[in-house]
Amino acid sequence: MTLIGGAMALAALGAAALPAWREIRRTQPAELQTRAPGEFADLPQGRTHYQWSGPENAPVVVCVHGLTTPSFVWRGLIPHLTNAGAQVLSYDLYGRGFSDAPRGRQTGAFFTRQLVDLLEHQGIDVPVTLIGYSMGGAIATCFAAAHPDRVHRLVLVAPAGMGHDLGPIARLTTGVPVLGDWLFHMGYPRQLRAGIEAERARPSSVQGITELQQAQLDRRGFLRSVLSSLRGVLRHPLEGEHRAIARTNIPVTAIWGREDRVIPLRALGTLTQWNRTARQEVIDGAGHGLTYTHTKDLARALTL
Repeated sequence: MTLIGGAMALAALGAAALPAWREIRRTQPAELQTRAPGEFADLPQGRTHYQWSGPENAPVVVCVHGLTTPSFVWRGLIPHLTNAGAQVLSYDLYGRGFSDAPRGRQTGAFFTRQLVDLLEHQGIDVPVTLIGYSMGGAIATCFAAAHPDRVHRLVLVAPAGMGHDLGPIARLTTGVPVLGDWLFHMGYPRQLRAGIEAERARPSSVQGITELQQAQLDRRGFLRSVLSSLRGVLRHPLEGEHRAIARTNIPVTAIWGREDRVIPLRALGTLTQWNRTARQEVIDGAGHGLTYTHTKDLARALTL
């Protein structure tokens, strides 16, 4: 091998190892857990961070967050729910917030089991109102389809699972192993930071949400978990699950942002085809961050 060839080989190895080197420098979930609010449940798949809010012995509302923004996304909405007489359980999905980041494919069944395990850990054996936001809407849908007897009401806020196009970059990184992993770990952090910064000036019911969101990129296992969820949850339309829910007596409310560019409003029509009994509301002026940018409007839509 020539000197130039050897240098090129070393450079290639260094580039290939860069994502792993960056990951090692990130904070481990166990370290983050030492300063977390709330409590932890040691579940079969991993340690799960959760918090209760509101009066005891009240009807239970469970909030499921989305792909990249952990349970703090609900901080603005929770007071509206508790003031309405609900007891709210919010928790971090695996790989986000303060929960563990177990390895393995993050599918709808994977996250359904996390929620089943958490409810059993907390001794909740009565039907709950389930609110899912973005990817959390897809997870809530999977849970309701698999366990309709455990859901009193299903609320979907800008829900994923309608078969929307993730874009060419996402199709490449989620569809091609190894190379897709490398491209995702190298390019996605910048893309996510840019998207978060673009909304910095927008009003928010969650104080410091921009910094809270960006801090996720500094925790170990976050990027791996996001990519796994893109592959295991978000690439697959949930038509079968929604049609199964439509055959039950579960009331479904879907709430959309009219200016949402992540989950476009045309998904409303898709849900109508799959579940004609679902009640749907549209919040004018709201984008994908409607849980924290249009919290009062969302709370009103929930109580209609």
